[in-house]
Amino acid sequence: MPNPRIKNEEQYEALREQGYSKEKSARIANTPDAGKKGGKAKKYEEWTKDELYEQAKNVGIDGRSKMNKKELIKALRSN
Repeated sequence: MPNPRIKNEEQYEALREQGYSKEKSARIANTPDAGKKGGKAKKYEEWTKDELYEQAKNVGIDGRSKMNKKELIKALRSN
C-alpha cells in the first residue's frame, strides 16, 4: 500500500533498493525539485522556517516543533 506521505513512490523505492535509509529516501523523494537535472533545488538556507518544518514533518523528524531554522537544517541534512 502506497505511503501518502511519500510524493514520489517510485523514486523512494529505487533509493531504498540502493541502500538508503527510509528517512533519507523519503526526504529525497519528497523534495519538489528532486527529479530535475542540474541541481535546481534551493539550498536549505534559502528555505523559510515554515518550509523546513513541513519538510521535517514529511520525513518524520521528531522534536521539530522546538527547533529553530538552523537546527531544522541540521536535522534534515543528517536524517
